[in-house]
Amino acid sequence: MKIAYVGTYPPRQCGIGTFTNNLIKAIVSNTKDKEIIKHTNVIALNNPGQEDALEYPEEVKFTIRQEHQRDYINAAKYINFSDSDACILNHEFGIFGGEDGVYILPMLHRLKVPLIVTFHTVLREPSFVQKNIVHEIGRIAKRIIVMSHKAVHFLKTIYDIPEEKIALIEHGVPDYPGLTHEKIKKKYNFEDRKVILTFGLLSRNKGIETVISALTKVVDKHPEVLYIVLGKTHPAVIEHAGEEYRDYLSLLVQKHNLQDNVYFLKTFVSEEVLFEYLTACDIYVTPYLNEAQITSGTLSYAIGAGAAVLSTPYWHAEELLSDGRGRLFDFKNSDQLAEILNDILDNPKKLNDLRNKAYEYGKKIRWPIIGKHYLDLVSSVVKESEVLVEPGKKLIIDTSVIPKFRLDHIRRLTDDSGIVQHAKYGIPNLKEGYCLDDNSRALLMALMSYRQNKDPLALNFIPIYLSYIHYMQTSNGGFRNFMSFNRQFLDEEGSEDSFGRTIWALGYLMHRAPNKSYREFAQELFGNSYGYFDKLSSIRGIANTIIGISYYLKSIPSDEGMVQKMKSMTKVLTDIYAKNKTEDWQWFENILAYDNAILPLSLFHSAEITGDESVIAIAKETTRFLESVTMDKGYLSIVGSNGWYPKGGERAVFDQQAIDTMATVRLFFQAYKVTKDPLYIEKMFLSYLWFLGENELRMRLYDHETFGCCDGLQDSGVNRNQGAESTLAYLISHLTVLTALEYEFEYQK
Repeated sequence: MKIAYVGTYPPRQCGIGTFTNNLIKAIVSNTKDKEIIKHTNVIALNNPGQEDALEYPEEVKFTIRQEHQRDYINAAKYINFSDSDACILNHEFGIFGGEDGVYILPMLHRLKVPLIVTFHTVLREPSFVQKNIVHEIGRIAKRIIVMSHKAVHFLKTIYDIPEEKIALIEHGVPDYPGLTHEKIKKKYNFEDRKVILTFGLLSRNKGIETVISALTKVVDKHPEVLYIVLGKTHPAVIEHAGEEYRDYLSLLVQKHNLQDNVYFLKTFVSEEVLFEYLTACDIYVTPYLNEAQITSGTLSYAIGAGAAVLSTPYWHAEELLSDGRGRLFDFKNSDQLAEILNDILDNPKKLNDLRNKAYEYGKKIRWPIIGKHYLDLVSSVVKESEVLVEPGKKLIIDTSVIPKFRLDHIRRLTDDSGIVQHAKYGIPNLKEGYCLDDNSRALLMALMSYRQNKDPLALNFIPIYLSYIHYMQTSNGGFRNFMSFNRQFLDEEGSEDSFGRTIWALGYLMHRAPNKSYREFAQELFGNSYGYFDKLSSIRGIANTIIGISYYLKSIPSDEGMVQKMKSMTKVLTDIYAKNKTEDWQWFENILAYDNAILPLSLFHSAEITGDESVIAIAKETTRFLESVTMDKGYLSIVGSNGWYPKGGERAVFDQQAIDTMATVRLFFQAYKVTKDPLYIEKMFLSYLWFLGENELRMRLYDHETFGCCDGLQDSGVNRNQGAESTLAYLISHLTVLTALEYEFEYQK
């Protein structure tokens, strides 16, 4: 059995790299083939600027440049085509590229071997992106490994990861059998000193000043005390504040006349040297300033070396130091720390008891033992993956993954004028005011929601959005689009797109009006705009208007004039298509731009009314072409607005917009209604899953906390603003899937 490992790796100076290297050696120590490390596949992460600076050992077969997305995809290909039976990923947000390391998700989704992930950080209060990443990794991975019971609890309760997927394996510690406390103290000339040690990258949250302040109450009784602060300053601190914190600590030492009792060793030491210092010290202190640390490798090392450990009660320390393996003191409480130090220095037996209990526990977490736990887990996962399961009946729509329909965010965005078009995160951005596009979409969504759920909140929204549309209609039948928060018009005439979307909403209102007065009002507004239809030249304005007319005709099928109008507008689109199509480009324009699916969607709507087979043929042909561009990867990948996709040019992948997904969902549903081909329902549901993480970055855009939808998919993550357009696009897509369930059950019977 061969394993691929993903993480940082020596000679990069990084705790995760040291862990990965130790884990590999520990697993190898449990196999008969001690040369297997030569055949191990390590995929190493490089820091920006380090690409050519590190000389890796032979087991590193592939490197990933942290901020290069393509490297992650190529790494997945390498692992898949290697002879690896499984992949172990060491996860820490900061070592992967994109926002909070989001670039790792597309790689993991492409792996064809079982995945095991070790989380070195599990946050109690993650950001939206961090929670999204952990949840998605939990969905992909066969097992998640954490190092504390607190981490298990967090994964279950915060990230919804099933308990059966989670394994607790503690942080391993080295085994240097030749080291003894007395021998190493002599090597470092510490025989006459009581050595207190703190190790790690220096930063403000380490709380070193707490120990220095405590020493002022210790050195008078115990002048032999020497406090060693071992480690460089954290690179991020150096970049933003230089050595400000170290200088502050040095001044504090001078202020208290502790120059003979405090020593700063500013260096990055090897693991072997670190373990010597840990073995040589009498007391190890971690004076961190807050509880939010789920794992501390150095704390585990101190226990493994048999040091008497004192610590503030951060999460990992509370667990590891229980049962008398160490002693805790309160955050920033130097007086309490001084009292404990004096107590154990005054009583050698207490000091030795702490050291002995730590050492005995440390023997249980030596790396070879931890390696055996990992090897057993990987073996179990590989065997599980080899078991062939007889597939059951495939559900075209998996209702278990669909969130509960909620209008909370729409309620936040809606006031008595209409729906506010933008938001900062989940908070309405009143500075941007309102637009016709969003209020028309909101009217459509509210009508669909009331039809589906009979939700009284949706019913209350309808007159608000309809009133906005009425207010924005001009005397010539067109519509203004934008209005400020103080109800001032911001344009004289809106776009043809906004006009068409409004006609769509009004037509749907006539078709699905909750009462007669709404239908009559919609018919009046629709009729006022009829004269504007012939002015339309934008193909998307025409397409949206065709959809609106098709719904109008479901309400008033006897209106032959309107049937002819729809046919003539449909002919405009089919003529444009005939002019632009080529053998390798079956599309209406020489570019795939925005809201593309709306064009074949309008043809399917037209054909539903007229039954015109030639229109259906073009609708199906252009749908197939759009699919070939956006669904060739097995999930929906919308054409990005950062450059679009010109014929003969490069296709932009980002920024992907939610309205394109909504149009695609609607397209496949309408295609099913016309053709009765259930494959369209399957594609509709796959498109909807774009909102829930089946996308280029494998990131959810739907926010389960705010019940809004993020504004787009960018190359580094999601746009966290949750405006009306994206949220309405999600909700309309959601309601479309619910409506499709009625049809699905029909043909499954």
